[in-house]
Amino acid sequence: MKLSQKQVVFENEVLTRFDLFKSLFLTLPFQRVKHTGTLLPFFAAHCENGVEQHLAPEHIIDSFFGQYEQYVQESDRTDLLFRIVQYIERQVVLFDAVEDSSFRALGKTDETAGLDSLFKLAQGDKNLKARIVEKLKDFSVRLVLTAHPTQFYPGPVLAIINDLIEAIKNNDIPNINLLLQQLGKTPFINKQKPTPVDEAISLAWYLENVFYKVTSSIHSKIDNELELASDDVKQLIELGFWPGGDRDGNPNVTVESTKKVATMLRTILFRCYYRDFRIVKRRITFRGVEEYLENLQELLYNNSFNPSENPEDETDKILENLNNIKNVLVKYHNGLFVELVEDLIRKVNTFGCYFTTLDIRQDSSVLRQTIGYLVESYNGQTGLSQDDLESEEKEKQAAFKFNEELLEFSDEAEPLVKDTLGVIRLLKSIQKSGTERAAQRFIISNCQQASDILGLMQLFLWQGWKKDALTIDFVPLFETVDDLARAKSVMQALYTHGEYAQHLKRRGNKQTIMLGFSDSTKDGGYLMANWSIYKAKIELTALAREYDVDLVFFDGRGGPPARGGGKTQRFYAAMGGEIENKHIQLTIQGQTISSQYGSLDTAQYNIEQLLHAGLISEIKQNSSDTLTEKQKSIIDDMAVESHRKFMTLRNHPQFLKYLEKLSPLKALSSINISSRPVKRNSDKELRLQDLRAISFVTAWSQLKQNIPGFFGVGTALEWAEENNLWSYVRNLYQNSGFFNTLIDNCMMSMTKSNFDITAYMRDDKEFGEFWTMLKEEYDKTKTYLLKLSNSDMLMQNYPVERASILEREKIVLPLLIIQHYAIRNIESGALTEEQQEVYRKLISRTIYGVVNAGRNLA
Repeated sequence: MKLSQKQVVFENEVLTRFDLFKSLFLTLPFQRVKHTGTLLPFFAAHCENGVEQHLAPEHIIDSFFGQYEQYVQESDRTDLLFRIVQYIERQVVLFDAVEDSSFRALGKTDETAGLDSLFKLAQGDKNLKARIVEKLKDFSVRLVLTAHPTQFYPGPVLAIINDLIEAIKNNDIPNINLLLQQLGKTPFINKQKPTPVDEAISLAWYLENVFYKVTSSIHSKIDNELELASDDVKQLIELGFWPGGDRDGNPNVTVESTKKVATMLRTILFRCYYRDFRIVKRRITFRGVEEYLENLQELLYNNSFNPSENPEDETDKILENLNNIKNVLVKYHNGLFVELVEDLIRKVNTFGCYFTTLDIRQDSSVLRQTIGYLVESYNGQTGLSQDDLESEEKEKQAAFKFNEELLEFSDEAEPLVKDTLGVIRLLKSIQKSGTERAAQRFIISNCQQASDILGLMQLFLWQGWKKDALTIDFVPLFETVDDLARAKSVMQALYTHGEYAQHLKRRGNKQTIMLGFSDSTKDGGYLMANWSIYKAKIELTALAREYDVDLVFFDGRGGPPARGGGKTQRFYAAMGGEIENKHIQLTIQGQTISSQYGSLDTAQYNIEQLLHAGLISEIKQNSSDTLTEKQKSIIDDMAVESHRKFMTLRNHPQFLKYLEKLSPLKALSSINISSRPVKRNSDKELRLQDLRAISFVTAWSQLKQNIPGFFGVGTALEWAEENNLWSYVRNLYQNSGFFNTLIDNCMMSMTKSNFDITAYMRDDKEFGEFWTMLKEEYDKTKTYLLKLSNSDMLMQNYPVERASILEREKIVLPLLIIQHYAIRNIESGALTEEQQEVYRKLISRTIYGVVNAGRNLA
């Protein structure tokens, strides 16, 4: 088959260069590295052959060691396996760096156009240009960084990757060699579990080194292309932040950690400002600006290095001095170096005094517990009784009096109660030091009824906030299939509630609603999750338009398709006229941050893609993206069939047992990857509803079965064909951007699956039947997806992405065999406790490498 131009570039720029630079590992001055590097190709080939023959992992590894006399002792064998893991971890880093360094040469990763194409159209169409300019005045993209553990590079490794990318771009072999030596010596794992503050510091690397520069660069590009004044569009790109604020299921997040993270987000931004200011000061040595430079020197230096305990918002002062300097330069000095000042003005307009908006999130059950505590403690004084709290929903809504009264809480209160009330108070001081841009949202997880939001609003009024100065947005999070179905009735109750409607009016009639994803997938399967969220968006949009509410959807879309990610830009570009899309807001985490926003090139491209998606979906909307009633009915029926199939899996008696025994699910709770426990109610027996969605998705991906990304889709497509609806489904794939993206993302999940690795399970007495059920649905889904897309292979339309995925899968195959070998040895019951501990460590180390290599993991 003839390769496309992009495939040729990928072969030359990525695969060939990776092989060349990989050989540098063998020249490193570490004897053990050289020995491991010499054996690794033989071990990798042996693993590949064993998988092709469907051999069990213990057979593959034991037969490999049988070829070498020096590996008779078990300790020698495990030592080599550990070294192979370490070696492959570093190969993954090298591949990341080589691929990222080739980003410009490869160009766009798919057919989606970017801002440049839109600007080109606008050059010859004044009408279009005017519409774009108008749209930009009320449009934004908000990327919310979360600490969800889907990528495990520590800060020093991220810095090495960044430096490697630059060295590889320049073919700087001596420097590449030095960086590989550094990589060989740098640990990849944390000795201790990170705290929420540690996680925030780790993500701050991206804020300082990528987002700070890229947001200004994009603003500048838009200003120049559309000839806008820098003040016309102040905050087109927004950043949100969850580490230190997201306490849902994470008892390690406290008021103190929230305060520390908020302080850090302010301090590191001022240090970025100060670095830029020093360049400005060094260049602008003219008369007329001395006073303004002196003001900025003192203001920026003190906030960077001598921060006050209770700082004030300094945004206006900074902008006033910068604008005065700009005016002097333009009026008296021919605008010399004015671009340096304008760049800093753009950054201050974008960030203010806080790098990001710190979101607070807590589960509705904790909020109810907190209300119950105050009602009980202040018996009769709150205007509420325990009977009110236990009454039917309508009565409960009517019971809240929204009285403004400062209610204290004692040290004897439950920790979660004290934390909830403490953080409500803390938000006021955070806003004082950076306006409400610093922190303005409280997200209610597991939001099931309108009283969950009304109750939280009452809690704020009981902690010193006043109704007419309640500068907080209450954001319901609807995630499960049932919650999504109830979302419309919940929001209607709020829009028609007198007190909440008044609050919304004071907030500019803007309502943010968060729609989750990963728990939706865990709850209802891939197709039902996608469709439930899409359907909820249609219903919520219609409702908001009826009540004249400016609706903002905040999507809990992670990187992998099983967490709602995949081809995110195409998803937003294809929303259709029934879905509000004025603002794009989504969570990004783990490997998605590093893969899509880890370098200046990739970050600029991906942010521009999101901006383009939001603009184009309204300005040049594709009429076929708005689904007809018949199309909705077909997808709805397919989602029901898919859900039915998924529930047979979920309710299977071996479902959790299979994950616990064959995947590294148990190991996830013991490795130092996150401050958040792997499951809620961590002291109790494992239940699916308590298992965190990321752990659920990660466990399936380590098995290379990726069930959350496809299971039930094949059954749904088969049902459509059997009911003479295939022509409609094909039409949907060809014309509906939503359905096309949904199917393409499913293909991506399946491309990252490899059932050959676990094919030895087919004849297993305990799990053989269960494994066969999974494999049959995979085969069925693959058959129908190829038929639907008229393809010979999965992801045929995305050959470069497919090639990248397959190369990464090839790199980590030995890690998977080692991992499954270690799991099966532990499960055999034949190991001493000391031996088990060694194998548990081996499992933990392989998890890191597999996840890091996966990027968009599932």
